[in-house]
Amino acid sequence: MQDANCIFCRIAAGQIPATLIHEDDHCIAFRDLSPQAPTHLLVVPREHVVSLADVTAWPLGSTLLAACASVARAEGLVEGGYRVVTNVGRDGGQSVFHLHFHVLGGRPMAWPPG
Repeated sequence: MQDANCIFCRIAAGQIPATLIHEDDHCIAFRDLSPQAPTHLLVVPREHVVSLADVTAWPLGSTLLAACASVARAEGLVEGGYRVVTNVGRDGGQSVFHLHFHVLGGRPMAWPPG
């Protein structure tokens, strides 16, 4: 199911252009338009799911995490390391209410995050 008003659903449907770097039956990955690291990718399910709090079928969660690892390898991030983040709800920093994972790398990451 998709939400016609959701930007990530529209990107997944090919209605809005994006620099796709991964695509399969379950998810897509593309470059973030407002990168917070030299490499900043978004991994998004094709199905509209609001956030990680709404994931009820863990095959979807594991598929998305496997895609995060795959795009990190493809971008050469494994040796130096990378971070995978998902924000849940407004207080968690979620700004697009469609589940997505940020894959960030290419620079040292601080802890704790913002």
